[in-house]
Amino acid sequence: MTGRPAGRPLVPAYLSTGGVARPSRPQLERLSVLSRSPGAAPGGRRAGPPDGLPPAGLALLDALEGGSLTVVEAAALLRLPVSAVRVLAADLADRDLVHTREPIPPAERFDPDLLKRVADGLRALKHP
Repeated sequence: MTGRPAGRPLVPAYLSTGGVARPSRPQLERLSVLSRSPGAAPGGRRAGPPDGLPPAGLALLDALEGGSLTVVEAAALLRLPVSAVRVLAADLADRDLVHTREPIPPAERFDPDLLKRVADGLRALKHP
């Protein structure tokens, strides 16, 4: 008899989301930033665990206790697929337990001509 493959979760990802396959917030991306709402008490609980919140949702709230994370980082910490964490994060955001923020856009590319002129200027300083 062979053992369980290393790194493979015991529970299928769709069960960690309560069987939900798609996030309620389609704009939630891999690099969206998640942070706890001020109303979410430590451990993701107010008076007790929110009704209907799967254990993976509580684990996500606990992971956000130390600060903000991107969806990808949270997925790595929880050892869940990004798609499952997107569903969990959208559910927590719908319950006002988590704030979501769009990814920070990449910086605009520099003009190649400007970079060439700077390089030429540096070469000119090096070789007078």
